[in-house]
Amino acid sequence: MPLYIEKKNGKKIHINLNNYRNWHYQTSNNIKKSYQEIAHRKIPKQKHSQIIIKFTLYRGDNRRCDRSNILSIHEKFFCDALTKHGFIPDDADKYIKSTSYHSGGVDKGNGRVEIDITVVK
Repeated sequence: MPLYIEKKNGKKIHINLNNYRNWHYQTSNNIKKSYQEIAHRKIPKQKHSQIIIKFTLYRGDNRRCDRSNILSIHEKFFCDALTKHGFIPDDADKYIKSTSYHSGGVDKGNGRVEIDITVVK
């Protein structure tokens, strides 16, 4: 998943907790919808009842960052997308058994969040 959503005017809106708490609710809803559209192409079609999710942040540069500020909002938006698109019935603890945050290092010019889903048998 990208670290930002690009608006029609070319402006990049970075997805992180600092921005999230300052967005107007309509802005937040629009960004979440855009995120869900991107996530929908990446979410497997089969339904599951219990999963584990691993979020890995690959920074696009060497600037200092707070991993949880970025990944917490990705977790919120991605789990909502999983529910919206029917991958899991709900994003409650009953279905998402655990999530974890990891650093993937720096990938210059290709900052991103990789999301791995493990199905609990």
